[in-house]
Amino acid sequence: MTDPIADLLARIRNGILSRKSVIDIPASRMKRAIVEILKEEGFVNSVTESKDGPQGVISLTLRWDGQNRSAISGLRRVSTPGQRRYVHADALPKVRGGLGTAIVSTSKGIMTDRKARKERVGGEVICEVW
Repeated sequence: MTDPIADLLARIRNGILSRKSVIDIPASRMKRAIVEILKEEGFVNSVTESKDGPQGVISLTLRWDGQNRSAISGLRRVSTPGQRRYVHADALPKVRGGLGTAIVSTSKGIMTDRKARKERVGGEVICEVW
């Protein structure tokens, strides 16, 4: 697998399209940080991790509303292995006019665009969620 973050986003997108409630993803520290941000922002209900196999598995419980619609309307990978996208703190993107979240990898760790703007740090824009 050349792009594990794109694989994570594709698994979430496919789980939403197939109306799954729980999605299992191979674990890594980067993926764990991204799904924790999704949990903090209210896009998923819960995140659990088990030590199955050599790598471990992260289980996401997706969030659905009363009309059986997902809390996640869209996911987009911004920075790819072939073309990285770095931005300064002044140029951090606002996703859907502030209704979505950009996940940014900074020197202070992986965080949302709002937190990076508040701490005045830039970095690599990993993905956008709305």
